[in-house]
Amino acid sequence: MSQRSARTPPNRTRLGGAAAIITLIIIFLIIQLGGGDLLTDLGVITATPTTLPTVTPQPPTAVPPTTAPPTVPPATADARTAVPPPQSDIPPTLSVTISPQVIHFELGQGYGARKGFWEVLFTAPTGSRDPATYTGGVDEYIAGLIDGLTRTLDIAAYEFNSPAITQAVLAAHERGVQVRIVTDNGAGLNPARSTLPQLIDAGIPVVDDGRSALMHNKFMILDSERVLTGSMNFTVNGSYRNNNNVLILRSRAAVENYQTEFDEMFVDRRFGPTSPANTPRPQFVQDGIPIGIYFAPEDDVLNAIFEVIGIAEQSIRFMAFSFTVTEIADLILERAADGVTVHGIFERTGSQTQFSELTNLFCAGMAVRQDGNPFALHHKLFIIDDAIVVTGSFNFSANATRSNDENLVIIRDPDLAAQYIAEFDRRWAEALTPTAIVCE
Repeated sequence: MSQRSARTPPNRTRLGGAAAIITLIIIFLIIQLGGGDLLTDLGVITATPTTLPTVTPQPPTAVPPTTAPPTVPPATADARTAVPPPQSDIPPTLSVTISPQVIHFELGQGYGARKGFWEVLFTAPTGSRDPATYTGGVDEYIAGLIDGLTRTLDIAAYEFNSPAITQAVLAAHERGVQVRIVTDNGAGLNPARSTLPQLIDAGIPVVDDGRSALMHNKFMILDSERVLTGSMNFTVNGSYRNNNNVLILRSRAAVENYQTEFDEMFVDRRFGPTSPANTPRPQFVQDGIPIGIYFAPEDDVLNAIFEVIGIAEQSIRFMAFSFTVTEIADLILERAADGVTVHGIFERTGSQTQFSELTNLFCAGMAVRQDGNPFALHHKLFIIDDAIVVTGSFNFSANATRSNDENLVIIRDPDLAAQYIAEFDRRWAEALTPTAIVCE
């Protein structure tokens, strides 16, 4: 087994079991009595064609997109590899009843669903390296949302170069929408791969973090009515090459939380550990659905993840671009020892280094695989007991915990969880069992 550094185990008194569930329910009922914001019926916003300035890079549209998954060659065995039998090689069958209120839709390259105040989008990479096929993706859907704005648009973007989103932002600025942007001083302003300089030239204010750690958020606040967040950078790669998810919440409480975080960065220029822990409503109930919103490093994001994994009673699924926090892996193993089924997918790059928890979980008999996308599995998410979704920009890494500006959403809704399970199943079908791990 790969060498692992010694770490302090999580505080088990904070994780709870059945008592934690009861406590959580009581807290949420109390919050609900205080009043949730019943803003529902989020619909599709149809974009009106607009003459826009030239934006580079401009993807060709002559070739229609394809939604077929990339062909993944079968894994070949390594004679030196000691492979333990997985806990179960087939994810458990979805056991919840899906509400008829959920509306599903497909993009040219992507999947979507909505119910009440939430909407979720998933990219559908084909494995193509031909930019001519990069059309009809999640970025164009987001551009359509921006085209419908009339007042304000605040963006926190680690990277930014999607032509469709760039054009939509420029058009919004030209018609009088107040646009403000926060970005990372390295990846966000890199002139070789960013269109943010074009927005700056158009008079849109852009603030960068000016530090070595990352402003790693990927969120938007739309007309002070909706928050768009998730794992997807607003880039060509994010939309068409990498596996990503985008969650949209129409909620005043969510807007208040993200607006506070945005203003800390844009107005107060406070990033990373200097940011105050002042999220106005870190836990609230929206239309009967409990939600938690956390920002790193000022909030105790890691403990929030411990809490939700600690109450798992039936199943844990995860997809991770980076997973190096040993305490999370150890807690997963604890829950598995109590009968919880575990299935996970790791991004291949870096997953077999001494820092990754792939070897730890694989050699303990967990059903874990490496992704089959020739580019990147960029999700950072957990699905607990077919009911709770944990998602956002937060990689399961030390840097995300201690240094980077990140956000995390925990939401309990079986209907939403079902959408993430469907995405997990799509990725699981193309993922590969590791073949080069030697278990000691």
